[in-house]
Amino acid sequence: MAREPRLNPVRRRVSFVVSGRPAKSAGIARFGLPLAVVFALWPSLASAGAFDGAALSAWWGLPFAGMLLSIAFFPMLAPAFWHRHFGAVSAGWALAFLLPFAELHGLGVAFAMFVHALVDEYVPFIVLLGTLYTVAGGIHVYGNLHGSPRTNTAILALGTLLASVMGTTGASMLLIRPLLRANDNRRHNVHVVVFFIFLVANAGGLLTPLGDPPLFLGFLNGVGFFWTAQHLALPMLFVCGVLLAMFYALDAHYYRRANEARRPFLDPTPDSGQLGVSGKLNVVLLAGVIGLVLMSGLWKPGIEFPVFGAHVALQNAVRDAGLVALAVISLVFTPRSARKGNDFSWAPIVEVAKLFAGIFTTITPVIVMLRAGEAGAFAGLVQLVNDAPGRPNDAMYFWATGLLSSFLDNAPTYLVFFNLAGGDAQTLMTDGAKTLAAISAGAVLMGANTYIGNAPNFMVKAIAESRGVRMPGFFGYLGWSGALLIPVFVVASWLFFV
Repeated sequence: MAREPRLNPVRRRVSFVVSGRPAKSAGIARFGLPLAVVFALWPSLASAGAFDGAALSAWWGLPFAGMLLSIAFFPMLAPAFWHRHFGAVSAGWALAFLLPFAELHGLGVAFAMFVHALVDEYVPFIVLLGTLYTVAGGIHVYGNLHGSPRTNTAILALGTLLASVMGTTGASMLLIRPLLRANDNRRHNVHVVVFFIFLVANAGGLLTPLGDPPLFLGFLNGVGFFWTAQHLALPMLFVCGVLLAMFYALDAHYYRRANEARRPFLDPTPDSGQLGVSGKLNVVLLAGVIGLVLMSGLWKPGIEFPVFGAHVALQNAVRDAGLVALAVISLVFTPRSARKGNDFSWAPIVEVAKLFAGIFTTITPVIVMLRAGEAGAFAGLVQLVNDAPGRPNDAMYFWATGLLSSFLDNAPTYLVFFNLAGGDAQTLMTDGAKTLAAISAGAVLMGANTYIGNAPNFMVKAIAESRGVRMPGFFGYLGWSGALLIPVFVVASWLFFV
């Protein structure tokens, strides 16, 4: 009730903005109000980008923390509630930031922060993720191979390479079902899925911005397309090489001990000896996705369009429009049998879209505070990952980013530490290259430590369980990652980030 008098002047202004006289139509007022609000706030939008993060209290980070904790624990503690209401939870946390912030700092500043988060990061992020999901979901691998240690290792290696081209989600959805079919007659197959999550759903995405959402966020913030491949190839080869060797040894041990090579009578999908692919058009469309993302990183015409105070570069607008067009082509021309064979559903990408709307909204004050450095509310975190002002501890950046990425979503965690390191891509790619590499590697690699670290992890787990694989629970999986991944990461941090 207390807000009503404030809205009356805006409503009166609407009447004249729309028609030049008091509006007599409810329809005019309904469409005119949003326009009037934008025009009324327009002068304050430009100044909102320079908002002083040092003036904000750490309490403004609570909606962001609540958003991430909701993602982490609701699926475990209240799965039925989460499945029905995750969109409402996301919207609730977004409003928990926007409404109090608008009250204290002005509607214009709050609106500008929201628009910048929406236009600069959320829309291109969801467009790319949705396109990769749509295109990869139209490529169906059929047929069946025998799940020997060599075959399994070859499939994992292929998926690891594909993950940097079609994204960890796309590569996971493409290969998890063929891998499960190949091993459905084996007594021990849990380890096959666990290593698939380690490699294909996480570590394999380390080489390009297409590979994993954290790296694409870095690309949107100015990190070069090929920078990750140049600076992260060696850490990726080391980690993935060690994990593939570990998998082959473990799989060969189970294969020999259980005499699984001689159990064809238990195979619900007999080996066909060959594989086939339907929906081949999507392979061409995937090349188009790569081309469009590359174009947006290399072509800089210097033309921008203002969108409610934010600025959209021409190359980014062309990229996003092209990606949407490729997704539509995939939907129209892919045979239905291909998507049916992949059990294609929109539910996963809809969930990602709703959740990241809340994440990108609530993370805005956190980013502003982090950019304030030691003058901001997170001075303690700045000191933790730096030996001295201007001297980052790269190993600490790797572990801090990685451990948080293990229990929170790795994409927003990457953004937090990217901005903690200064947030300037040009500086980080040159003078701070080792720091940026540590942040990138920590976010991508350690997303494999838990089921909730990266979006494909739970998807792979659910598909495996639907095919009869008795996957470990949350803490059981932690046992696997703690015993196998953490020692590899300790050596990797010593080799590359100390």
